[in-house]
Amino acid sequence: MPDKWDRRFIELASHIAQWSKDPSTKVGCVIVGEDREIRSTGFNGFPRGIDDDDGRLNDRNMKYPLICHAEENAIMHAARIGVSVKGSTAYVTWPPCTRCARSLIQAGIKEIVYYSDIEIPERWIEDFNISSAMFAEAGVEVRQV
Repeated sequence: MPDKWDRRFIELASHIAQWSKDPSTKVGCVIVGEDREIRSTGFNGFPRGIDDDDGRLNDRNMKYPLICHAEENAIMHAARIGVSVKGSTAYVTWPPCTRCARSLIQAGIKEIVYYSDIEIPERWIEDFNISSAMFAEAGVEVRQV
Protein backbone atom coordinates (compact mmCIF):
# COMPACT_ATOMS: atom_id res chain seq x y z
CA MET A 1 0.00 0.00 0.00
CA PRO A 2 1.43 3.42 -0.93
CA ASP A 3 2.25 5.83 1.85
CA LYS A 4 0.15 8.94 2.38
CA TRP A 5 2.56 11.15 0.39
CA ASP A 6 2.52 8.82 -2.61
CA ARG A 7 -1.28 8.86 -2.51
CA ARG A 8 -1.39 12.66 -2.23
CA PHE A 9 0.96 13.28 -5.14
CA ILE A 10 -0.53 10.64 -7.47
CA GLU A 11 -4.02 11.94 -6.69
CA LEU A 12 -2.83 15.48 -7.44
CA ALA A 13 -1.45 14.22 -10.77
CA SER A 14 -4.88 12.68 -11.47
CA HIS A 15 -6.56 16.00 -10.70
CA ILE A 16 -4.15 17.90 -12.97
CA ALA A 17 -4.75 15.33 -15.75
CA GLN A 18 -8.35 16.54 -15.91
CA TRP A 19 -7.11 19.93 -17.14
CA SER A 20 -6.15 18.29 -20.44
CA LYS A 21 -8.52 18.95 -23.33
CA ASP A 22 -7.50 15.71 -25.08
CA PRO A 23 -10.74 13.79 -25.69
CA SER A 24 -9.10 10.33 -25.65
CA THR A 25 -6.37 10.37 -23.00
CA LYS A 26 -5.76 12.67 -20.05
CA VAL A 27 -2.40 12.40 -18.28
CA GLY A 28 -1.02 14.39 -15.37
CA CYS A 29 2.46 14.71 -13.88
CA VAL A 30 3.68 16.18 -10.60
CA ILE A 31 7.43 16.53 -10.04
CA VAL A 32 8.35 16.49 -6.37
CA GLY A 33 11.67 17.37 -4.75
CA GLU A 34 13.41 15.44 -2.00
CA ASP A 35 11.71 17.50 0.74
CA ARG A 36 8.25 16.71 -0.68
CA GLU A 37 8.00 20.14 -2.30
CA ILE A 38 6.15 20.38 -5.60
CA ARG A 39 8.64 21.61 -8.18
CA SER A 40 6.45 21.47 -11.30
CA THR A 41 3.26 20.07 -12.78
CA GLY A 42 2.09 19.24 -16.26
CA PHE A 43 -0.70 17.70 -18.29
CA ASN A 44 -0.91 16.64 -21.92
CA GLY A 45 -1.82 19.47 -24.23
CA PHE A 46 -0.70 21.70 -27.06
CA PRO A 47 2.14 24.21 -26.58
CA ARG A 48 1.30 27.71 -25.37
CA GLY A 49 -0.24 29.80 -28.13
CA ILE A 50 -1.24 26.82 -30.30
CA ASP A 51 -4.99 26.60 -30.87
CA ASP A 52 -6.39 23.45 -29.27
CA ASP A 53 -9.78 23.39 -30.95
CA ASP A 54 -11.89 20.25 -31.18
CA GLY A 55 -11.01 19.72 -34.84
CA ARG A 56 -7.32 19.33 -34.06
CA LEU A 57 -7.86 17.39 -30.84
CA ASN A 58 -10.14 14.85 -32.52
CA ASP A 59 -7.84 14.29 -35.52
CA ARG A 60 -4.96 12.04 -34.38
CA ASN A 61 -2.92 12.95 -37.47
CA MET A 62 -3.08 16.60 -36.40
CA LYS A 63 -2.96 16.01 -32.65
CA TYR A 64 0.11 13.76 -32.33
CA PRO A 65 2.65 16.13 -33.91
CA LEU A 66 1.36 19.03 -31.79
CA ILE A 67 0.74 17.55 -28.35
CA CYS A 68 3.17 17.80 -25.44
CA HIS A 69 2.96 14.93 -23.00
CA ALA A 70 2.39 15.65 -19.30
CA GLU A 71 5.96 14.77 -18.30
CA GLU A 72 7.41 16.97 -21.04
CA ASN A 73 5.17 19.85 -20.00
CA ALA A 74 6.21 19.51 -16.35
CA ILE A 75 9.93 19.47 -17.28
CA MET A 76 9.58 22.37 -19.73
CA HIS A 77 7.56 24.43 -17.26
CA ALA A 78 10.26 23.94 -14.62
CA ALA A 79 12.93 25.01 -17.13
CA ARG A 80 10.87 28.04 -18.17
CA ILE A 81 10.75 29.32 -14.59
CA GLY A 82 14.29 28.24 -13.64
CA VAL A 83 13.48 25.35 -11.30
CA SER A 84 15.76 22.31 -11.23
CA VAL A 85 14.11 18.90 -11.24
CA LYS A 86 17.38 17.00 -10.80
CA GLY A 87 17.03 14.33 -8.13
CA SER A 88 13.24 14.64 -8.04
CA THR A 89 10.41 12.11 -8.25
CA ALA A 90 7.84 12.27 -11.05
CA TYR A 91 4.31 11.11 -10.19
CA VAL A 92 2.51 10.28 -13.42
CA THR A 93 -0.95 8.87 -14.10
CA TRP A 94 0.37 6.62 -16.90
CA PRO A 95 3.65 4.81 -17.37
CA PRO A 96 5.93 7.15 -19.35
CA CYS A 97 6.44 6.49 -23.06
CA THR A 98 9.93 6.35 -24.60
CA ARG A 99 9.70 10.00 -25.66
CA CYS A 100 9.04 11.03 -22.05
CA ALA A 101 11.51 8.50 -20.64
CA ARG A 102 14.27 10.25 -22.62
CA SER A 103 13.24 13.62 -21.20
CA LEU A 104 12.85 12.37 -17.62
CA ILE A 105 16.26 10.68 -17.68
CA GLN A 106 17.97 13.71 -19.21
CA ALA A 107 16.32 16.07 -16.69
CA GLY A 108 17.79 14.05 -13.82
CA ILE A 109 14.58 12.57 -12.44
CA LYS A 110 15.62 9.79 -10.03
CA GLU A 111 12.27 8.06 -9.53
CA ILE A 112 9.02 7.51 -11.44
CA VAL A 113 5.78 6.59 -9.65
CA TYR A 114 2.61 5.65 -11.52
CA TYR A 115 -0.65 3.76 -11.04
CA SER A 116 -0.49 -0.03 -11.21
CA ASP A 117 -4.15 -0.62 -12.04
CA ILE A 118 -4.54 1.14 -15.39
CA GLU A 119 -5.44 -0.53 -18.65
CA ILE A 120 -2.85 0.20 -21.32
CA PRO A 121 -4.01 0.23 -24.94
CA GLU A 122 -2.28 -2.43 -27.04
CA ARG A 123 -0.65 0.21 -29.27
CA TRP A 124 1.40 1.52 -26.30
CA ILE A 125 2.57 -1.73 -24.66
CA GLU A 126 5.79 -2.21 -26.66
CA ASP A 127 6.74 1.45 -26.17
CA PHE A 128 6.15 1.24 -22.41
CA ASN A 129 8.27 -1.93 -22.24
CA ILE A 130 11.13 -0.10 -23.95
CA SER A 131 10.82 2.88 -21.58
CA SER A 132 10.92 0.49 -18.60
CA ALA A 133 14.17 -0.96 -19.93
CA MET A 134 15.55 2.57 -20.44
CA PHE A 135 14.78 3.48 -16.82
CA ALA A 136 16.42 0.30 -15.54
CA GLU A 137 19.55 0.89 -17.61
CA ALA A 138 19.78 4.56 -16.53
CA GLY A 139 19.28 3.66 -12.85
CA VAL A 140 15.94 5.43 -12.48
CA GLU A 141 13.77 3.74 -9.87
CA VAL A 142 10.22 2.92 -10.99
CA ARG A 143 7.42 2.19 -8.55
CA GLN A 144 3.75 1.44 -9.05
CA VAL A 145 1.12 2.46 -6.50
